[in-house]
Amino acid sequence: MEPIQRTFDSLDWITIILFSSLIFIIIAKRMFYNRFMDFIILPFNNKYVFMYNKKAKLLNWFQIFITIFQVSNFSLFIYLACNVFFLSDYGSSVSFYFIILALLVLFLIVKILLQIGNGYIFNSNKIISEFIFRKLTYLNYSSLFMFIANVMLCYVFKDSKTVVFISILLILLINVTGWITALRNHQKFLRANFFYFILYLCTLEIAPFVIIGSYLKY
Repeated sequence: MEPIQRTFDSLDWITIILFSSLIFIIIAKRMFYNRFMDFIILPFNNKYVFMYNKKAKLLNWFQIFITIFQVSNFSLFIYLACNVFFLSDYGSSVSFYFIILALLVLFLIVKILLQIGNGYIFNSNKIISEFIFRKLTYLNYSSLFMFIANVMLCYVFKDSKTVVFISILLILLINVTGWITALRNHQKFLRANFFYFILYLCTLEIAPFVIIGSYLKY
């Protein structure tokens, strides 16, 4: 009975996190309905990025609500994926989730601050801010698929590696699309600062994932 009880306990707090994250999406929709509807059709229409990138600051309530939803579900997806691939006990401690959450939030904050710092150093604040906005927007959009994947991994296809792989593929596809559109819209700037772009790409985009991958490998 003990393993069964542990599983139900884990599902209890996971359910709370899923519903809590959903509240932020509901609030965002209620308070910013038009913006939310533009956000939902992001892959099919760039209206959201072009409209709100110009008129809105990087830090605003809509972005905050959606980002909270994103980090909550991103952390939970990592937690569930770790249970599928690395851990034998599905009912791992809730503290493991909050460790992932804290590290993810810290990583995102440090990364954004470093990117903003680069903008000041190279006198390209506006372009860097637009770049951050676009990348964060696509990352936030991919969290909708993370939420669906989390629900499926918890209640429908438990411990399914197929669900994890398909979800990772969709998440990467969405974020790569954001990257491609960002690079396409700033080709002139990138050509003029190609060396610094490669340096940025290696230090702030590729290196963190290499470090994380090396850690998981061992």
